[in-house]
Amino acid sequence: MNRIALKISIAAVTASLLAACTTQDMGEKQLGGTLLGGAAGGLVGSQIGRGSGTLAATAIGTLLGAYLGSEAGKSLDRADQTYAQQAEQRAYAAPTGQTIRWNNPDSGHQGSFTPVRDGTDQATGALCREYETTITVSGKTQKAYGTACRQPDGTWKVVK
Repeated sequence: MNRIALKISIAAVTASLLAACTTQDMGEKQLGGTLLGGAAGGLVGSQIGRGSGTLAATAIGTLLGAYLGSEAGKSLDRADQTYAQQAEQRAYAAPTGQTIRWNNPDSGHQGSFTPVRDGTDQATGALCREYETTITVSGKTQKAYGTACRQPDGTWKVVK
């Protein structure tokens, strides 16, 4: 197993364990936010840590990401998710650097997706886009970064 796959596995397991410890009072949105936030935070932490500090940075990133994801997930309803998903899909077709915003007038929640760089997956030749996303819930804004690649059927899949 390569180092990146190992780091991602550690982050995913840690996020799952953290979520398993606290799911009694969690709704589906909060649990999903915890898992996704933990995995993303672990991945970011694994990129920051070096040498023997990699595991600690991964763990800290996982915990922080899980917490932030949990807080965001608690407050997002289906309408928020629909608005966000529609903006995400529009962002895949938008020019690099163009911010696509969404907001739910009923909840007051809002966010954005900005494609920041295009590239090609070396293994498959697929078009990929790095993006930055923000979400504001109850006046608190959180940022995340990721990469999505176009699949052979034309859909987009988040790969990191």
